[in-house]
Amino acid sequence: MTNFYQKLLLIFTIICFSNFGFSQSNEIKIKFIGNCGLYMTDGENNFYIDFPYKSGAHKYMEYDKSEIDNIKDNAIFIFTHRHSDHYSAKLLKKLTGQKFDPWNINELENLGETIPNFGIQAFQTSHKVFGVSFKHFSYLITWHGKKIYISGDTGDLEDLSKIKNIDWAFVNPWIYMNAENEKVKIDAKNFGMYHLYPNQEINGEIPENLIILKNQGEIITIPY
Repeated sequence: MTNFYQKLLLIFTIICFSNFGFSQSNEIKIKFIGNCGLYMTDGENNFYIDFPYKSGAHKYMEYDKSEIDNIKDNAIFIFTHRHSDHYSAKLLKKLTGQKFDPWNINELENLGETIPNFGIQAFQTSHKVFGVSFKHFSYLITWHGKKIYISGDTGDLEDLSKIKNIDWAFVNPWIYMNAENEKVKIDAKNFGMYHLYPNQEINGEIPENLIILKNQGEIITIPY
């Protein structure tokens, strides 16, 4: 019996150590789901950015149904705007958690009062389709001292060009090309380029600090 209890104690110790290690990992993990859809977690708080959206809307990326089934309970959902390739009211109705978009920005910017080491700043940015302007916001998230910029569907550089020391900037191709064409410096250590069509190719030289997000499920880790 002694050996049995010793083995049981060893297993319990390993489980406790593993759980402790996860909770104390001191890193933000960001999973690319598709389009501008991201899942972000520090192991305690869970955020979904521009997700859930309508899979395959406007010929953009589809995603597996398991992405919806695996959404964390009581997560926080943040949307840049309500176009169907970024947002699905139908899917959101089935989910618990707080939901934020351009229509309750003031509440969104107060999130830092309830989540430790978290802040978010919203910037109203331009988004036009066939000459029609839509209500759209980009975001700067400061979490555990790390700055994460979310461009969404805009090509607007005005606010982004003024932000200093961004750790990760998630930007679409046209905002990145606008910066190059207008010779505007984006002060970011790393870039994730998202919102590509499934077969879209990016031509030219790819800088070492730029990741092209075409592989759904790819995970970016930010230690803090």
